[in-house]
Formats: sequence, structure tokens, C-alpha cells
Amino acid sequence: MQKYILSFNEIHLNDIAQVGGKNSSLGEMFNTLSSKGIKIPDGFATTSFAYQEFIKSNKLGNDLKNILDKLDTTNFSNLSEIGLSCRNLILKASIPSEIEAAIKNGYRDLCKKYASQIHVAVRSSATAEDLPDASFAGQHESYLNICCGEENLLNACLKCMASLFTDRAIKYRHDHGFDHMKIALSIGIQKMVRSDMASSGVCFTLDPDSGFEDVILITGSWGLGENVVQGAVNPDEFYVFKKSLQKNKKAILNKKIGSKEKTLIYNYSSSIENTTINIETPKEKREQFILTDEEINLLAKWSLIIEEHYKKPMDIEWAKDGEENTIYIVQARPETVYSRQRNQVKITEYLLKEKGNTITKGKAIGNKIATGTARIINSPKDSYLLKEGEILITDITNPDWDPILKKASAIITNKGGRTSHAAIIARELGAVAIVGTGNATSAIKDGETVTVSCAEGETGTVYEGKLLWDVVETDLEAIEKPKTKVMFILGNPEKAFHLSRIPNDGVGLMRLEFIINNSIKIHPMALIKFDSLKDQQAKSEIANLTSNYPDKESYFVEKLSRSVATIAAAFYPNDVIVRMTDFKTNEYANLIGGKEFEPEEANPMLGFRGASRYYNDAYKEGFGLECKAMKVVREEMGLTNIKLMIPFCRTVEEGKKVIEIMKANGLKQGENELEIYVMAEIPSNVILADEFASVFDGFSIGSNDLTQLTLGIDRDSSTVSELFDENNEAPKKMIRLMINAAKQAGKKIGLCGQAPSDFPEFAQFLVENKIDSISFNPDAMIKGIQNIKEAEAKFRHQKIEH
Repeated sequence: MQKYILSFNEIHLNDIAQVGGKNSSLGEMFNTLSSKGIKIPDGFATTSFAYQEFIKSNKLGNDLKNILDKLDTTNFSNLSEIGLSCRNLILKASIPSEIEAAIKNGYRDLCKKYASQIHVAVRSSATAEDLPDASFAGQHESYLNICCGEENLLNACLKCMASLFTDRAIKYRHDHGFDHMKIALSIGIQKMVRSDMASSGVCFTLDPDSGFEDVILITGSWGLGENVVQGAVNPDEFYVFKKSLQKNKKAILNKKIGSKEKTLIYNYSSSIENTTINIETPKEKREQFILTDEEINLLAKWSLIIEEHYKKPMDIEWAKDGEENTIYIVQARPETVYSRQRNQVKITEYLLKEKGNTITKGKAIGNKIATGTARIINSPKDSYLLKEGEILITDITNPDWDPILKKASAIITNKGGRTSHAAIIARELGAVAIVGTGNATSAIKDGETVTVSCAEGETGTVYEGKLLWDVVETDLEAIEKPKTKVMFILGNPEKAFHLSRIPNDGVGLMRLEFIINNSIKIHPMALIKFDSLKDQQAKSEIANLTSNYPDKESYFVEKLSRSVATIAAAFYPNDVIVRMTDFKTNEYANLIGGKEFEPEEANPMLGFRGASRYYNDAYKEGFGLECKAMKVVREEMGLTNIKLMIPFCRTVEEGKKVIEIMKANGLKQGENELEIYVMAEIPSNVILADEFASVFDGFSIGSNDLTQLTLGIDRDSSTVSELFDENNEAPKKMIRLMINAAKQAGKKIGLCGQAPSDFPEFAQFLVENKIDSISFNPDAMIKGIQNIKEAEAKFRHQKIEH
């Protein structure tokens, strides 16, 4: 016998035809994952049979079909009129008494379970909803905080059924080839989680922008979750590494605080249209993270269990109950963009060839670049103002914008995060989007030409004017790695997940300087000696930047460790060789508070840099912070693929001092697989290679400095810089001697530099001398692989001939 309602404990995933994707997924989790500790608020769902009986008893079928047959499917000029007619038809109808009684009984049973007249969420779940190839995200209505009697609940149910014919849902079904009359609507009635008193948000079990599958992205804000889903706020963001999580290691890779401008809370109104209200978030709450580290890890573990159960990447909604101080999962659906591209073998890179004046920045969605006329649109009703291919600038989008978004070449919003409506739809459309700029509608002028770049990492930039860029498409299946290891030179963690898709053997040189310049910004000694700083402006800036941290030093350690861990996670289990800091004194001085700790030098290139700083009293404590961060990554996070490298080590004795300093800071060579390399970039490193080999585990040739110091050229001098040439026989002989010495000592040897990608003959030279690895900048990796492959083929051919 067909039922009008099913309790969650009666629903499983194979009931999608009866209760739709959303409700079948809730029932599945309630029945199969509750035993694993995942908390799901209980509820029930009306069935597709109930919807069909509602349509039949009110004789609505033919009338709805006749209205929909009049839809202009070319220009959709009458979409609003058609949608309104369909919805009015349903809203004037009556819910049959048998269905009404079933809904009331379901609600009463739910109230008995919770021993009170509970507030409920009433959500639409179409029978074709949340399929892997169609998210239906936000196409139909949900009503939160429904209370004040059963009539309100029935009214909300009627409105949910009418929302099957929102303008956006009609257009969406047409675009995806669904028959309007073959879609039914199930209604999920679920106990409300009091996240209005706490926080809520979304989890993705992959990185939604690169498709990198070894991380979980959690976003959220204060209050009810609609603000996050609709992009009404800039939320907090947390990345968690799955492999560290599975080993019960410290797994949080990144934490970014969002501005969280609004908080959606209960509004105790008798009208179901006004059951919630958005209020301004107090300043102190904006500056707090919405979750503790323990809660982030709990959510990540639950997300992992859900993903493993469904055997596919998932898009999950969560909510924290402020009364119970308990986290719940309130929805889970398959992720819809990268699940369709999991076997994608091509990667398209957009490379900006020039930079213009920056107008605004935000979170980048899409790894692409677009240019066009900026068009500020304040409401979907003004969609006629946006011409095909123009760039849509607006405050926020919601599902009402869906029919418009396809016309835009790029989407820029003031509000929203990576899991907001605008971000999700942009990914589905393959469009460029920058969300959460804060000021796009005021900073960008209507009608001006702009370039939108999302190809420079997690931060998207809007530039003035039309800029030039290159598009490089690479067939990943066609790239066969050479025998010589190919590794990245990398400093920017924001590009790591995307770059990891290119065939590689890890990172041969990870520069810490980019992270310190762009993320930390403060001189390490200014953090250690904060109380005695004389520069009051610097002191104020440091106090502001470190306000969310228990102490100044933990700010440095946490930011550095998480940035390094992000790159280590992206390339795990391949080696990531981290070069300890190699700023020159003039560069260190430019960091906040740096001028008090750095001497003025006539030639910083040959001065107080590299290894000489690490044991010197002027910086030894700063190096201690670097070591502490590396220890966190390797031991607490379990990323033992991190190897460490010492730059500009002038003497063997200096190398031994540094090894001892590192040991004193908890980084003991050989312990927990720790390898410590040295940069071979000074002639003394080559001349005494066998002695350096007794101290270090391997070498990385820094071809730029080695060429500079071999030829006696200051490459910063425009007068003599043209004499700088890595192909000169003198630096090449030094490189040859270095490779031979490393081989004789049984130590690893690699080279970091541009020459092997710029000059095929230089790649040939390295291959012939049997170097172990060559590291390239990201934009040179593909060319570098090609050069090495050709060099190896020539070398084999030469050996056969001889």
C-alpha cells in the first residue's frame, strides 16, 4: 500500500523516486550513519504519491500542462507569467484530508519524540533532485522555523509544492531536459537545529575549485545556514587534510576568518514568510572563528564517513545547535561539478601576460580569465540590462538569478564564499567568478572594460582595462614523466592543489619567503621582541594582525606550518623540499618591525643571509620559530614527505653548526625520516663537496647564485647583467663537478632553475651528467618535461651509437 508520509527511519537511498534526493539522503544517513556517531535531526517526508494524489484530487494536471505548453522556450520572454500562473493554481488548491491527517500525525509523533511542540524546517525535495548530473541546488523553496500550530505547517507544505514551479525551477528543468509533469515534489519536515544561536555552513569533501580530492573544505557563519548557501555573507573557511585526519594527526591545513556581516536568526512571527530575520553581526563575533579546532575535526571526520559511505565526493550542510552545543548534519548530496570531471585528462591553464591597475579582489572561482564590459545589476528583474558576454557585477545572487547567469562571461559579487550560490553555479557553468569582494558594486564603474583573473591562486583580481593572456591546454595523458625526476619550484600555497594535477615528482624547492611576505608579513624577531619594540606603528600593526592568536610567536608558527602543510598535502607522498628562509637583510628590513633588527649592508647579496643567520644571536630565535613550524608539519601533522634545505652555507663548519641548532630545536637529522639538504650555490660547496656530503643528506644546485658567484657577476647590475649566462662553460663545469661529487658520495643531487626549460641544450647537459632531479617554475614545467624527454632520447641514441 502506498503511503502519504514516510518517517526518516523508513527511508533509504533507493527511495529517491518516492521522496527525492534530499530526503532519501537524509533517511539513508539517519538509518546507516547514526550508529557511527553522526547526528541527524529526525523527521519525516511526504511522498511523490502524496503529491500526485494532491494534483489528481484538485484536477491540476491538464491545467498545469496547458500553461507550461505556452512557455517561450527560445527567449523565455513569458517565464515569469507562466511560473506565476502555475504557482497560483497550486496555492488555490486544497490538500486532501487524508494527506493533511498524515502530515499532522507525522508532526505529532515528532513532537512526542522530542517531548515538546518543536519548530521544524520544511524543505522541498524534487524526485529528480540532487542527482549527480543535476544539483537542482536552491531551485525550490524551504521554510525555516515553522511553529505556532499545524495550520502553519500545512501552509508551508502547500507553498513547497507551489515552489516546484518557481521561474528558476522551470528554466532549470528545461535546460536539463526534464519533463515538468514527470517531476514530483516530496516535502521533508525535520526538527530545526537552533543554529540561530550558534553557527552553520557547508562541507565539500574535495576542493571545489581544483577538484583536489584529499582535502575537506568547511565553510560557515553565525546563525542559520541560508546566509552561507545563498552567499549573503563572507564565511569562515577551513581546509582539512584527509590523510592526516585518518592517522589521527593534526589535520587543519588552513583557517581563514570571514567578515560574517549578517546573522540569520529566528523571527517569532505568525507569518511563514517572516520566520527568520537577518541582523548585523556584532564586531566581536565577526572577529571570532565560528568553530573550535575540535569541532572542525569532528565535522571533517563525519564528512569523510559520509563520503566513504556514498563512494563519491559530497556537498554537505551542517548546523550547530546553540542550546545543546551539538553539531548536526542536515543535508548531503553528491558534489556536481568535479564528480562529472573525475576522469578528465586535460588541463587548461590561463596565464596573464600583463598586469593593470587593481580595482578589487575576492575569492577566485574557476582558474580562468575573462574580459568584457562591467554591468552592475541590482536585481534579477533588471536582467535585460545585461548583454550576452558582459560581466555581471552585483551584491549577491540567489537561485532567482540562475536564468541570467548564463549570459555573463564572469560573475563578481560583494558577498559570498566558496560554497555560496554564485560560486556553485559559476562552477557548474564553467564560468569565471570572484565572490566576497566587499565593494565590487561601488569600486567598479558600470560600463567600464575590466579583466577578471582567477588564474593567480585563491585570490581573484579585477583589473582595469582589457589585458592580454595566454591559454595553454595540456593533455595529461600525453605527458609521460621522464626518468629524471621533474619537480616544482613553488612558494604560493594557493596554487598547490591545482598544480598537483600536472605529472610531477614533488617539489624540489619550496620557498618560504612568499609565505612570510604575503601571509605572515612580520619580522620573526619583532614577534619575539614585541614588548621592547620602539616602532609604535609597527607595534600597532603587529597587535592587530596577531589579535586572534594566544601569543605572538604562535601566530608565526601556525601560519607558516599551515602554509607549508598545504603544499606538502597537495604533493603527498612525494618529497617537498623546504628551503629555510633566504631573505637578504634589505628584504628582511621591509617586513613589519624589521628595520630594528637588520643591519644596513652595501651588498646584501653577499652579506648576512642564509645559514650564517641561523646560529647568530641576532636571528637565532627567529630561526627557532622556523624550526618549530617545520616540526609541527612533520610530527604533529604527519607530513614526513617534508625535507629541509639550508641555503647559502659558506663553510662545512657553518653547516655543522646549523645541524646542531636544528637538533636543539627538535629537528634531529635522521629521526622520523628527516633529511637535511644544502643548496649548492657557492663555489666552496663544489670545491669541498665531499666534506659537505658528510654533513648533509643531499644537494640542490642553485644555478642562479652559482653562476653569479662563479662569473663574479652581480645579476642585479644592469651594466654587467648581460654577461650572466648559465650556459657559460665555467658554471657548467662547476655543475658537472658538483654532480660527480654527489654521485661518488652516494647523495641525492638536483638543480633548481629556469635554464633547463629555456635552453634544451642545458637540459641535455644535465641529463648527460645524470642529475637526479630538475625543478621548474610552474609556468615552465610542461616545457621542461619536453626538454628532458628529448634530452633522454638523444642520450640513449648516443649511447647506442657508441
